[in-house]
Amino acid sequence: MHSLKIRDITRLAIVAALYVALTLTPGISALAFGAIQFRVSEVLMLMVFFNPKFSWSMIIGCLISNIFSPALGAADLIFGTLATAIACGLIVLIANKMSLIWLVSIICAVVNGIIVGAELYFVSQLPFWATAFSVFIGELLVVLLGTVIFYFLMKNKNFARIIK
Repeated sequence: MHSLKIRDITRLAIVAALYVALTLTPGISALAFGAIQFRVSEVLMLMVFFNPKFSWSMIIGCLISNIFSPALGAADLIFGTLATAIACGLIVLIANKMSLIWLVSIICAVVNGIIVGAELYFVSQLPFWATAFSVFIGELLVVLLGTVIFYFLMKNKNFARIIK
């Protein structure tokens, strides 16, 4: 089993804090929760693709962010975080296989669409298919944008060294 070093833990904590900051930033936080979701912090899911250790950052960042869920409360803590954990687990299966990087956006969109869509259906009585689709589209757009951003960021040797 691979042990984490202080440097690793520090990086994981910084990325988790960045996830929280990007989710709860005034002005964009309104889009991070609810039937129409455009959670900018989900762009960080690409980090899991390049280094599976960042799964911890995503899960903890999502958990902390969901504490502040305005309408869903405990349900979002459980199911929103579960969606992130499942997506991370699936991304780890394809990690670092550059020909499959496009799958990250599909994985995130499908998992979040289904789980968060179901959560919104059961908790807020919103129509499942419409809600699942809107969450799917928001997630897909954010992570596809992230794929483009990370494509260019990973060309920077210093950035790539920090991520890997």
